[in-house]
Amino acid sequence: MKKNTRDWHVRVASLVFLILAWSVSSYFINSRLFPQPLNVIQSLIYNTLEGSLISDCYITLTRALSAFFIAMVLGSIIGISLGRFKRWDSFFDSWVILGLNIPALVVAIMCYIWLGMNDLALITGVVINKLPLVIINLREGTKAIDNSYIQVGKVYQLSKFQVIQKIILPQLYPYFLASTRSGLSLIWKIVLVFELLGRSSGVGFMLSLNFQMFDIAAILAYSLAFITLVLLIEYLIVAPIERKVSGWRV
Repeated sequence: MKKNTRDWHVRVASLVFLILAWSVSSYFINSRLFPQPLNVIQSLIYNTLEGSLISDCYITLTRALSAFFIAMVLGSIIGISLGRFKRWDSFFDSWVILGLNIPALVVAIMCYIWLGMNDLALITGVVINKLPLVIINLREGTKAIDNSYIQVGKVYQLSKFQVIQKIILPQLYPYFLASTRSGLSLIWKIVLVFELLGRSSGVGFMLSLNFQMFDIAAILAYSLAFITLVLLIEYLIVAPIERKVSGWRV
């Protein structure tokens, strides 16, 4: 308990130091291109009360979570299948490597050309970018499953469902969590790029719009709002699930 308290004190102190360093730097630079933290907070309040910040965050969050869940489901099915069947893995391995190395910008452009400037193109493109990472994680996790436990399950006459529930899935939980964490951190960024390129709503679009007007305070305000939203999801949803799933390790 004391260790956790000390950790929080260090984190708060680090954040305070960052804000002070930002304030001092912006004071001496004295340029609208490097605004004071107070200016960013004022812009945040204004865009929240008078602008479209809340709706833009909601739109971006909806797109990101939709793409995330589709990528996780498809990637898990494909990854587990490749991990269980060596011939499939050998055949599709080059496809996965190719998908892993295609730049997100190329995928965004091609999806918008082929599917039009709509949310379907955006979500499809984000899924394509995320899918290889999930496949690789779950494929390697499936290969690492200790089959001796499965044999023990058969000795105790467990059904196939019980084998999956009690033996296979617990061994795959760390890989699911790794895909979840890496996926969320990646998808937020890719969605913003897609919105910047081809949508007329969302945080990415507003960042592009404010960039054209050189409104740096608004850019930082939108960034701060979205980062806060992502951190809330991380600490209030992802972290508790991880602690619950990994509790048996302690």
